[in-house]
Amino acid sequence: MAGKPIGIFDSGIGGLTVFRSIAEQLPGYDYIYLGDSSRAPYGNRSFNTIHQYTWECVQWLFKMDCQLIILACNTASAKALRTIQQKDMQGIDPTKRVLGVIRPTAEVIGNYSATKEIGVLGTTGTVQSESYLIEIQKFFPDLKVYQQACPLWVPMIESGDYEKPEADAIINLYLYELMKQSVNIDTILLACTHYPLIQDKIKALLSPNIKVIAQGDIVAHSLADYLQRHPKMEQQLSKTGTKQFFTTDDTAEFDGHASRFFSAPVTSSHVSVTEFSCG
Repeated sequence: MAGKPIGIFDSGIGGLTVFRSIAEQLPGYDYIYLGDSSRAPYGNRSFNTIHQYTWECVQWLFKMDCQLIILACNTASAKALRTIQQKDMQGIDPTKRVLGVIRPTAEVIGNYSATKEIGVLGTTGTVQSESYLIEIQKFFPDLKVYQQACPLWVPMIESGDYEKPEADAIINLYLYELMKQSVNIDTILLACTHYPLIQDKIKALLSPNIKVIAQGDIVAHSLADYLQRHPKMEQQLSKTGTKQFFTTDDTAEFDGHASRFFSAPVTSSHVSVTEFSCG
């Protein structure tokens, strides 16, 4: 691909829900999506492993001439972004940037709640990192935040089992654990990019006065604002409307699942993890 595309990274296919929103709001840009599906899920892995995998994928996207990379993965944003920004990017072209999905969400999530009590549903890694607690506190110090890890949700969604009737019991299991922490929770953040695929099921199992917030549109709006505030970056990005998809796993399987997440046909190319540099 000629020019400088925007890189979108996820541990697998969940980040496609964010990519979909970004492409809808910023359709003229070139994009490369990389899903590290062969090593997914990241949610239960150690800090060091998540950082290593994420940095390898970021470096590969840099080699593909991406100037700006979005970590469309909450676990990677929670456990790898800070180290990448503060340590790994030293020695890298200073005009390049790596951004995550947690801060943009934390900046606005409090505006949705009337009771000032919200719930956060995420992977074990995201919840244990307490990244949302830390970031939300910066912008909404009076907001009460309750977290719940949902380790069974990502495997259920990636396998397609979320469409089966018995999935409701698995979904309700974690909703019950979250809601019993406070009866005043009126807003729930889906802090994993897989979860929008079960958003309707989640809403159906909750009181109708509880808002369920996905991140896609929030991140897309934040990126549009970022590019407006950074015209030098914006001017470097290529704009032919091209989208490329890469996976570290089987392309046929990736394409089948990814098309549901992206709400459009996806045709990917394979990239082996042996091509990644730990540099």
